[in-house]
Amino acid sequence: MYAYIKGKLTQLFPTHVVVETSNGIGYEIQTPNSYRFQKYLDNDVQIHTSLIVREDAQLLYGFSNEDEKEMFLSLIKVTGIGPKSALAILATSTPNEVKRAIENENDAYLTKFPGIGKKTARQIVLDLKGKVQITEEDANTLLQVDSQGSSHNQTIQEAMLALEALGYSKRELAKVEKTLNKQSFDTVDEAVKAGLQTLVS
Repeated sequence: MYAYIKGKLTQLFPTHVVVETSNGIGYEIQTPNSYRFQKYLDNDVQIHTSLIVREDAQLLYGFSNEDEKEMFLSLIKVTGIGPKSALAILATSTPNEVKRAIENENDAYLTKFPGIGKKTARQIVLDLKGKVQITEEDANTLLQVDSQGSSHNQTIQEAMLALEALGYSKRELAKVEKTLNKQSFDTVDEAVKAGLQTLVS
């Protein structure tokens, strides 16, 4: 159900994007890093999706390609891994990077992400080793358009909100914000990626 949603990307938030389809319905879609879609704002996109039904909510999760979606679905089958933790992993890593960490039993790599302790990292390896296949990285299926710049302060502020939404602590974020303020970014996505790299390094 809902293999993908195709329509105009109308809004960006730290935790999700909104895609409006041709029939006028706006779908709220949770994504690993919503600002990676910033350059597609107000343009037509196709986002690969997975619907997760809980007792208190029906949540739609979206990804830029099928490989990312499959990695997400594999991760949430692991005991101790929920959608939020899986999104945090994919916000920083490509599916192949996660697969290599699993195949190499690289627990240290997996524990760098918020909500992933040693026990959970070991469970990921035990549950998924030999079951995930490293493939060629899928091309992004979204339409490429020119990005719109924003002021430095606004860019950093939006990036920090996105990182906080992934589950990083205020103490971790305070250090990252100092680092980001010393750099220059054209888009929020660039700032988020830089922040994530700082957090997991």
